Amino acid sequence: MGWAIALHGGAGDIPLSLPPERRRPREEALRRCLQIGVEALKSKMAPLDVVELVVRELENCPHFNAGRGSVLTNKGTIEMEASIMDGNTKKCGAVSGLTTVVNAISLARLVMEKTPHIYLAFDGAEEFAKEQGVETIDSSHFITAENIERLKQAQEANRVQVDYTQPIQKIDSKKETPIANGDSQLGTVGCVAVDSQGNLASATSTGGLVNKMVGRIGDTPVIGAGTYANELCAVSATGKGESIIRGTVARDVAALMEFKGLSLEEAARCVVEERTPKGTVGLVAVSAKGEISVSHNTTGMFRACASEDGYSEIAIWSFGLN
Repeated sequence: MGWAIALHGGAGDIPLSLPPERRRPREEALRRCLQIGVEALKSKMAPLDVVELVVRELENCPHFNAGRGSVLTNKGTIEMEASIMDGNTKKCGAVSGLTTVVNAISLARLVMEKTPHIYLAFDGAEEFAKEQGVETIDSSHFITAENIERLKQAQEANRVQVDYTQPIQKIDSKKETPIANGDSQLGTVGCVAVDSQGNLASATSTGGLVNKMVGRIGDTPVIGAGTYANELCAVSATGKGESIIRGTVARDVAALMEFKGLSLEEAARCVVEERTPKGTVGLVAVSAKGEISVSHNTTGMFRACASEDGYSEIAIWSFGLN
């Protein structure tokens, strides 16, 4: 038994041809955040604190679909959501519909620790944020030129874009070759961690779907769907929210371990490969024994993981980057 950590930056149709200028900033962010998490676990920080810390860092990175990089609704507005869960106590907190909170994951934790509830959303969540004195900022802070372009692209195609939807192809009249209209390579973030005593925690944060209806809630804040932790494992999922909710993805991994006696890897693969539609889900998970599982049925998933035994990986597709 030893500590272990895994984090993700979203799963989807990530092409092998993803340009280096789009790929490298995400790789560097994952590497930096992984190191932050590893150092925190080495210093004996509690897993719940570790996953919050790492997800906050990911939220502050504009290259992912959470916090600063959150995508826009069909009205051009921001609605962020997040959830966090402690494995030993099964205490959890979740938020949706945030428009001004800098770090949604920290507000989710405050819901868990400072209220009798699990889930607060929209005006109620924003009011709670003010009461708790968490950092807020005008919503214009989150509306970037890149995400305005992503929304324009989605609306022109009359579609709602999940993480890493391939850009629309337009023809360059001068070269008569297809060119990508904007960059939709952006994904949800999450982190799972276990310490050397087997304590587990999970956290997930997102801006949702590009061009989603105002008021839409995805899997990320739904405990048992996008986020789950108990005494056996911690899971953070990413992909098409509706499919993840229908499949109760995160909870099913834990349930297969609990009731079927499957290993973490067996349970994760069963859920991803057999229980959810192809092209819809990815997840990272750790067990109380310090095992790590990374599984996705999409083309790729930005992820990073490390364990006390010296294992470390940063990857997108089925092969590592280092």
